[in-house]
Amino acid sequence: MSAPTLPTVPTAPAVPTAPAVPAAPARDLSAPPRPDPTVGAPAPRRRALRAHLGTLAGTAVLAVLLWRLGTGALLDGLRRIDGPTVLAALGIGLVTTVFSAWRWALVARGLRIRLPLAAAVADYYRALFLNAALPGGVLGDVHRAVRHGRSAGDLGRGVRAVVLERAAGQLALTGVGVAVLLTMPSPVLAEARRIAPPAALALLGALAVTLALHLNRAPARRGRALRTALGEARAGLLSRRNLPGVALSSVVVLAGHLAMFVLAARVAGSAASVAALTPLAVLALLAMGLPLNVGGWGPREGVTAWAFGAAGLGAGTGLGVAVVYGVLSLVASLPGAVVLVARRHAVRYAGSSPDMAAVPAVSSAKQSAKESARLASSSFPFSADPSEGRPMTPESV
Repeated sequence: MSAPTLPTVPTAPAVPTAPAVPAAPARDLSAPPRPDPTVGAPAPRRRALRAHLGTLAGTAVLAVLLWRLGTGALLDGLRRIDGPTVLAALGIGLVTTVFSAWRWALVARGLRIRLPLAAAVADYYRALFLNAALPGGVLGDVHRAVRHGRSAGDLGRGVRAVVLERAAGQLALTGVGVAVLLTMPSPVLAEARRIAPPAALALLGALAVTLALHLNRAPARRGRALRTALGEARAGLLSRRNLPGVALSSVVVLAGHLAMFVLAARVAGSAASVAALTPLAVLALLAMGLPLNVGGWGPREGVTAWAFGAAGLGAGTGLGVAVVYGVLSLVASLPGAVVLVARRHAVRYAGSSPDMAAVPAVSSAKQSAKESARLASSSFPFSADPSEGRPMTPESV
């Protein structure tokens, strides 16, 4: 008997399998992550462009002036600088620097950070020298702001103290300059009287609208930051304790700059009266606040040459006066080079000492953590990073 056959069960069709994917290589977690070249690339380029734009503009202004006016009056003025002139420039620079440092110390005290006057004078001298010797004209101010903030344990407040101190000088220059240009004979007297009323009304209106928008429609955090900034400005500049000293120091500093300009005019061979030179000096000082210069050089020479030419005193003489003024300002800041060298030697000596080498490292680590936390919570509109902008003007009063 044959064995019964079992029915065949149909088999399911074979499912196609996906091709095997090669395993990704194991990542070395100990190696640092590779930076993404596309992240943050435009920002450094923009910052570098802003940093070099002022230098290129200032160089172009100087080149055009020398090409059109020549170098005769300029070289003649430089040859006239002698020993008594150098001593006079150093004396004027001493007065203006001490009163500027006193103003800075007053503002810092208003912000509740300590700044002794002797240290303020030394730091201010060094900042003036760096401003005059380096392109851009603001690196010295940035350096003293960051250094003072770190030494005081509050980087943000130290930066704001320097910003407010420079703002006080600019306000004094603007107020006195407007009064001088509206009352004393100058090439811009008629234009100044014509545009002053509408410009003042427009400025007040824009300021009122800006404050209203920020206080009423801004987020709560930004509104608090603005109110805090205004409160610090009142405490540092407008308080009953600080206002007289800030105003007096600003007037003395401005008078010192005007005296330096008159001295430069006499050295360059100009016999114009002080009354005739004062509005021209104000125009030059206002031009020095423009962020388009090479260590303060550029717009100052252009505006001074134009103003002297328009006043009938000779554009070449104006160029010579501006150049001599720049040289005398550099001479007046030379004590800052002594401060810079002395402190570099002090830092090297402290670093070479085995007993002192470990102390700065520990304190700087703790200080960096505190600074990061404070800067992260601060919304003040001026940055403490030198590459983030131009918080201060180069040669402002």
